This record gives sequence, C-alpha cells and structure tokens, in this order.
Amino acid sequence: MLWLPDVAALKRHPPKTTAFIEYRRAALKAQGKPFHPKMVWTPYDRISDNLKHAVITAEDDQFYRHHGVDWDNMKVALEKDWQLKRPAYGASTITQQLARNLYLSPSKNPLRKLKELLIARRLEDTLGKRRILELYLNVAEFGNGLYGAEAASQAYFGKHASELGVEEAVALAVILPSPRRHNPAKGGKYVERNMKRVMDRMRASGYLPQDESLTSLEQTGVITP
Repeated sequence: MLWLPDVAALKRHPPKTTAFIEYRRAALKAQGKPFHPKMVWTPYDRISDNLKHAVITAEDDQFYRHHGVDWDNMKVALEKDWQLKRPAYGASTITQQLARNLYLSPSKNPLRKLKELLIARRLEDTLGKRRILELYLNVAEFGNGLYGAEAASQAYFGKHASELGVEEAVALAVILPSPRRHNPAKGGKYVERNMKRVMDRMRASGYLPQDESLTSLEQTGVITP
C-alpha cells in the first residue's frame, strides 16, 4: 500500500520546509557545502496577479480545468518519452509539482510518479485551487536557495511579490523549469525567448492587453528589442 500524507493541515498552516529543500540540504551537506534557504510565506492576496497569471500560463494553462492531473497532456508526454526511450517530458501540473515539492524527490522512477499523482488528487480534494496556487507560489524554487515568490522578488528585483510588474513576473515564471541555470533579472537567450512566448500566450488568454510589450526590460537592457 502506498504511503500518502495527510494534507489537511495545509488548509491553515504553511509548511515550514519541503521535501525538496531537505533533499537539497542533504545533497550539499554531503559535499561539505553550506545551505541557507530563503522562504518567506506570503498570503495569496499579497502576491502579484501578474505572477499568478504568468505561472499558470507557463506551467499549467489547464490549471482551473483539471482535477490535479492533465491526462491529455500526460498522454502526449508519455508518447514523446516512449519515442526517446527516456523520461524527458514531465507534463506535471502545478498541483503535481506542489505534491512533489512538499513530499517527494526529484527522482523520475514510476513509483514516485504514481505517488505524485495520488497526492495531487488528495491536494485538490482537500485544498482547492486558490490554496494550491498560494502554496506553490510560496515553495517553488526560483534560484539557488530561493524558495517562493517573496524571496525571489526581493533577491532579483528588490521589491515585494505584490509589486511585480508583468515583465518581472513573466521572467520569474519562465525560469521555473531550471531555476538554478537562469537569472530572471539578467535575461539571456533562454529567458528572452520564453518570455516572449509566454506573453503571447497571456495575451491570447486575456491576461494581457494586445498592445502589452516588453518595454520595461527592453529599456533596462535585460531584453533585446
């Protein structure tokens, strides 16, 4: 029988740490390196809507339509993995990512994936979409030792998560797949390319007006016009 966590406490109490944080702590300790993670709990209403919209668009555009697992997207990912003969496409929803961050490990073995799916369903049944998104935005890794929107906003842009503009929010969202490889404040080809892609999708979804552009980051040199 698979072990499943009791997630009910998350309704009212934010997590003090996560499985991913402790996994990273143990890995660095084994290398003799220090680890001082920064995670500042920030309520849903004090996180910029720009970041909420950007993260949903970049990571899980069916977030409000699925019940923890996007089966159609997962089917496509499994077909691609089969063709490549290796697990390359995750297709994990925000809820699945939250389950993995809180309780599991970065491993891609089938048992871990099954646990992830079951925990995701339990999170959906117990917490609802608003709380799931709030939790995710507070525990997701945005850089080396940076966990959650507030720590990332302060580190990269010197402002609170509630103050993030569109370009800053999108830049943070696009580094989520590889948060230690990319710096949202410095840009680069990967960040630029994916920011433009995500902003196009945000416009198509109605999150941005059609004339919204990357003016702010272009002016500061982060994005090349």
